[in-house]
Amino acid sequence: MQEQTFRDQLKAEGFAELMMVEREPNGALAQHRHPFEAKALVLGGELTLRTEAGEQRYQRGDVFHLAPNQPHSEVFGAQGVRYLVGRKPVIL
Repeated sequence: MQEQTFRDQLKAEGFAELMMVEREPNGALAQHRHPFEAKALVLGGELTLRTEAGEQRYQRGDVFHLAPNQPHSEVFGAQGVRYLVGRKPVIL
């Protein structure tokens, strides 16, 4: 997916907060969760996410989605990873 198409999609889906994230080569984040919904487009490098559903690797052009409070861990590839992420707060 192209970056501008993704930005347009995020806006249409109500993801008002967008940010660029860069992570170091061969790094990792232990299991954690976010109090918001997240949808991201990988722009460079690679990332492996592990959720209750299993493990999935994402590379340039791939989109991943995490539900609010979804437990997950992250492992970054040899080149690290850079992605554009939209965040949508939970409305109670």
